[in-house]
Amino acid sequence: MLNRRRFFQSSLAAAVAYALPAPRLYAVDQAASQAAGGLAAVKLDGSATFIEQAAVAELKSSLRGPLLLAGDQGYDAARRILHPQFDKHPALVVQPTGAADVRSAVTFARERELLVAVKCGGHSFSGKSTCDGGIQIDLSRLRGVRVDSAARRAYVEGGSLLGDLDHEAMAHGLVTTAGTVSHTGVGGLTLGGGFGRVARRFGLALDNVKAVDIVTADGQLRHASAEENPDLYWAVRGGGGNFGIVTSFEFGLHPMQRQIIGGDVVFPIARARELLEFYGEYANSAPDELYVDAYMDSPMGGKPGTFAIQTTYSGPAADAERVLAPLRKLGKPIEDTIKAQDYVAIQRSWDQTDPRNNGEYLKAGFLVGYPGGLVDAILDGFQPDPARGTSFFTQHAGGAIGRVAPDATAFPHRRSTLEIFAMVSWDLGTDGKRHTDYVKDYWSKLLPFTDGYYTNEVADEHQPKIDENYRGNIGRLRQLKRQYDPQNLFRLNANILPA
Repeated sequence: MLNRRRFFQSSLAAAVAYALPAPRLYAVDQAASQAAGGLAAVKLDGSATFIEQAAVAELKSSLRGPLLLAGDQGYDAARRILHPQFDKHPALVVQPTGAADVRSAVTFARERELLVAVKCGGHSFSGKSTCDGGIQIDLSRLRGVRVDSAARRAYVEGGSLLGDLDHEAMAHGLVTTAGTVSHTGVGGLTLGGGFGRVARRFGLALDNVKAVDIVTADGQLRHASAEENPDLYWAVRGGGGNFGIVTSFEFGLHPMQRQIIGGDVVFPIARARELLEFYGEYANSAPDELYVDAYMDSPMGGKPGTFAIQTTYSGPAADAERVLAPLRKLGKPIEDTIKAQDYVAIQRSWDQTDPRNNGEYLKAGFLVGYPGGLVDAILDGFQPDPARGTSFFTQHAGGAIGRVAPDATAFPHRRSTLEIFAMVSWDLGTDGKRHTDYVKDYWSKLLPFTDGYYTNEVADEHQPKIDENYRGNIGRLRQLKRQYDPQNLFRLNANILPA
């Protein structure tokens, strides 16, 4: 009788929903299924399932944090992520307030083989921090940073944002690598790599991780460090969210003065060739204390394009004039904001460079050196269009990042010196396909110059390409995936398949 009732309830919900057009389809499916006494949901293999109301109530009673269903206050805010083109509706959203809630949510998902999405800062370029029909574990209530200044350690809860870490650490004159946008989630950035304005000096964010507490797919809370569960410690530093949900990070910190030198010099886009050639030489000869990016942009609406060189110098103030002197020889810029600034303020300075109400798509890859012919390919493929924002930009690597062996952590791309990006943005009220098609074609001309890519910033690579990108570490990663997540519960990521 129970199975027949489940079948009837699921069929009723599906019949109501599939008679309606997208994007209302899943939201109405949820309304119908709740009316039928439970929740329609999606399993790991994409098939439909039905969660009875009693099971939902039992999960809710096990949590201190909220359990949100469609129609509940807070549900829409939780399900949305930074990139608004991903408008997905999880069957249920859990907002843990501690590791016990994470364990309950993971166990519930595993036992029912539910699709699982994990959201920290919500910056996923591929939309994988939300999902249709699965369970979203939203870590936005799991935030906090404690600094032990004597030990030079920061203890960071798993849902914290980079700005939380910068604010607390810098209050003690300490720092660790923490990206370039302060509302990025610590977990997503760190587990995949963790570039940032001081990475060339202090290494990737993951290079500064001393230990993690992580809930693995079996619902167990494990501590991983060089001494305890060392294989898991190795895997999470570059293996992304494949091995579980980190509820706490322990970061090593470094002394650094609060006031550093930073800002941008902005020029007309007509000077792009000259500036790209200059940038390649300047970036690849920079000291570890200098972080320098290039950004070429043609805005939506046909406004004049610009070319910016963006700098952060955290070395001795007495050396700043000498290190930055080549920039001063480029002539008078449209704008020059390079000056002594508060490091935390610089870390917040790009916080408005996200898509907000626009669609966005990018392709990215690492460079080793600055290959001949690259500048021609960049400029030949760069095609402004008033209907879109068109951008090419870089992220500085090298320095301390490259002084770690490729197999010392799961992150293998240690010889890269730069990362390059091609990106478009468009009004969500218009069809974005022609813009994404453009950037894919543009990227096909840049791809031959690249050497792998950063998994945090690539949306839609196929599995063979993902495997290849983990390089020589993929075999060990797949064995550890089988050990810690044989069901591949944590699959909405740059996925590692169990061996």
